[in-house]
Amino acid sequence: MAALGWLTPRKRSATARSVLAGEAAAEAGLKSSQEIDGVGAAPTGIADPAVPDFPVFGDAHAAAFFDLDNTVMQGAAIFHFGRGLYKRKFFQRRELARFAWQQTWFRLAGVEDPQHMQDARDSALSIVKGHRVAELMSIGEEIYDEYMADRIWPGTRTLAQAHLDAGQQVWLVTAAPVETATIIARRLGLTGALGTVAESIDGVYTGKLVGEPLHGPAKAEAVRALATAEDFDLDRCAAYSDSHNDIPMLSLVGHPYAINPDSKLRKHAKDREWRLRDYRTGRKAAKVGIPAAAGVGALAGGTAAAVALHRRRR
Repeated sequence: MAALGWLTPRKRSATARSVLAGEAAAEAGLKSSQEIDGVGAAPTGIADPAVPDFPVFGDAHAAAFFDLDNTVMQGAAIFHFGRGLYKRKFFQRRELARFAWQQTWFRLAGVEDPQHMQDARDSALSIVKGHRVAELMSIGEEIYDEYMADRIWPGTRTLAQAHLDAGQQVWLVTAAPVETATIIARRLGLTGALGTVAESIDGVYTGKLVGEPLHGPAKAEAVRALATAEDFDLDRCAAYSDSHNDIPMLSLVGHPYAINPDSKLRKHAKDREWRLRDYRTGRKAAKVGIPAAAGVGALAGGTAAAVALHRRRR
């Protein structure tokens, strides 16, 4: 996929692969958003004068960008996707154990470890190599219903809906595969999604990426490219994330929010007086560490159920 040449001068350095990943994500996101019903729909109400003037009602040059994992959804989308593929016998028990461990660590730590995320992406790429994009999209719809739908944070979804009600575009920006992210965006009624773009030839995955995973600086490049294409004023845009890895994206907009923040992002946000929101239960918002016991129990139960199912099949 060729670079689009959309980028405006940037204040921070970015590798060529980050730029390529960002531009590829923006192009893929724009194409997929055309398939989502209601894109750019006119707002259905009038602004409430008792509510603060943000998001600004009717500001078409503003948009909102939401990280996915632990911001919009509990846990990591790629791990839930892996569970669904295991159920459909795309890979064996050994790979399931690795996915389960990575998801457990992600939930316990509450932060994105680049090596764990890279391992998960490498596993996913090897699994989908040779499969058709249309096939994985169809399976992704089923996996969303099975593992993701009930993990959406209601508070974050309300924030996204506020932007939609104001007549603004709302985009997911995630390291998850763009196909998975697009499904989630469509199900939530959002405008579209920017995600990691896996190379495909004639509709078949090659097992390679376009550029690099949409992570860290690459997310900022994707947002910058999309803003140029859609004529957004980044100073009027908002971005939401839980991870310090997304500080480049959050710093790009005029209205950054720390949602369910890890400790590094919480400190960074407080130092810069960014807005904070914490929708996690079972602990005070000021404390960041292990997740709610119910969340860990649900994860353990899900993993145990998968192993038990495997044993019964044997």
